[in-house]
Amino acid sequence: QVQLVESGGGLVQPGRSLRLSCAASGNSASLYPLGWYRQAPGKERELVATITRGGNRNYADSVKGRFTISRDNAKNTVYLQMNNLYPEDTAVYYCNGDFVTPFGRTILWGQGTQVTVSS
Repeated sequence: QVQLVESGGGLVQPGRSLRLSCAASGNSASLYPLGWYRQAPGKERELVATITRGGNRNYADSVKGRFTISRDNAKNTVYLQMNNLYPEDTAVYYCNGDFVTPFGRTILWGQGTQVTVSS
């Protein structure tokens, strides 16, 4: 099955770091991970960072200077390095990807990985 799989979440203290991974698995030749979003309980899902296959990056203002998005096209994987984490960063983090076929194009979402920042 073609799908996106997130990993790397966990529980950390404020000021610590985590690195998230989003990998396209299965018959994934036409599935391209694009970026990261997050959703906290009672809040709307918000954009964290995106990256195109060509390497163009976009960040939410709240994470600029702290988070870095990168990609490895050979592995078809997108990473999110999160430094100096705040309690306000606590959320479920979801990656998405562009699924392209000769018959159409759609955005796929992973199942999410929990990030909890607490002292």
